[in-house]
Amino acid sequence: MSLQLDFRIHRASFELNVQLQLPNKGVTVLFGRSGSGKTTLLRCIAGLEYQADGKLRFNNQIWQKKTFCLPVHQRPLGYVFQEASLFPHLNVLKNMQFGWQRVHENKRSVQFEEVVQLLGLGTLLNRYPSQLSGGQRQRVALGCALLTSPELLLMDEPMASLDSTSKADILPFLEMLKERLQLPVIYVTHSMDEVTRLADHLVYLQNGEVLAQGPLQQMLTDPDLPFISTGQASTVLQAQLKSSAITEDYLAELTVEGQRLFISQQDIPRNHLPRNKQLQTNTHLADTKPSGDAGSPIRVRVMARDVVLATSPPQQISLLNCLQVRVMDIRDDNNPSQSLVRLALGQQIMLARISRRSITRLGLKPDQQVYALIKGIALN
Repeated sequence: MSLQLDFRIHRASFELNVQLQLPNKGVTVLFGRSGSGKTTLLRCIAGLEYQADGKLRFNNQIWQKKTFCLPVHQRPLGYVFQEASLFPHLNVLKNMQFGWQRVHENKRSVQFEEVVQLLGLGTLLNRYPSQLSGGQRQRVALGCALLTSPELLLMDEPMASLDSTSKADILPFLEMLKERLQLPVIYVTHSMDEVTRLADHLVYLQNGEVLAQGPLQQMLTDPDLPFISTGQASTVLQAQLKSSAITEDYLAELTVEGQRLFISQQDIPRNHLPRNKQLQTNTHLADTKPSGDAGSPIRVRVMARDVVLATSPPQQISLLNCLQVRVMDIRDDNNPSQSLVRLALGQQIMLARISRRSITRLGLKPDQQVYALIKGIALN
C-alpha cells in the first residue's frame, strides 16, 4: 500500500472519521454527495487542514503523526483545484515554467516537452489565462502540477465548473495521463461519468465516513451499495483490442473474457489503435501518435438498461454484440415493474435491468446460462 491514513476532524456541523489504505498506482476516486467529506479528506492528505488529528504515511515516509506534520511544500505532491490557479500576468509557457524551474534537474520525473505533448498544449504556450477556455485552463493547471515532478497527484473536482464541451475536451487527456504516467492519483468527484471513465479504485464516502471501498467493478455491482439501484446502473468491463482490430466495415473488434465485442472505429481513441493502422478519428487526441498494440487493454462501460437477455442464441437481428453469461442472482429494483439481474461474464460481472414479466416469461433463475444482447457500449 502506498498511502495509509487515519484522520479525525470534529466541527460544529461536520465530523470526519476516516481510516484508509490506498493503492500505489492508478486512479483512486473519492466519491460521495456534497458534504460527504471528499474535499476535506483531500486537504488532509495535502496538509491543508491544520486542525486535523491523525496519521499519514506515504511510501514509507511519515507525513503526519501525533504532533509532527510535514509542511505542505515539503510533501512531494501536485494539487489541481476546482478552479485553475494560474498567474494571470504570465502566459501558458511561463506559468508552466514557474514550478518546473524550481525542481532540481536530477529530481525531475517528467520532461517539459513530454507534458506539453501529453496535454496538447503546444498551440497554447503564448496565450494568457484570460484567452483560454475552461478546459484549456484546467489542462494548463494539470501541466503545472505535473511539472513539479510529484509522487502523488491530488485532483479536487477539476471538472465541476466546466460545461459539457470543456469536460469533453479534458477527459481524454486525463485518460491518457493515466495510461502514460505511472503516477498515483487521488481524484474527487460526485459525477458517475467521471467515476466510470477514470477510476481504478473507488472510495465511497458518506457523512464523513467510508461506507465502502474497493476495485471499481466490484463497487459498481455490489448489491449492498446504492450504485446498482440508480437509473445509471452500469458496469465497466476490462477488454482487449484485437490485432486485426479494424474491419472492412469500419468496426473495431474487442475481446472480453474470450468473447467478441464490436464497436465503431471512430469510437476508438487514436492512442489505442494498432501502430500499423493509419486511420482518421473524430477524437480530441487525433494529433497524438497511436500507442495501442494487439491485446491493448481498453475499458468498456455497459449500462444495465442497455442489456437484453435471451435463453437461446438470437437469429436474424441487427444487434451485433451478444455475450454468453451466467445468471448470478435476481434482485428487486426501485421500480416495482423491473428487476436487476447480475450476470457472470468469466471473472467479470455485468448488470441487466429487465421487466419482472420478462423474468417470469423466460423462467430466469440463478446459475442459468443465458445470452446478453448489448444495445449500447461506451468506451472509457
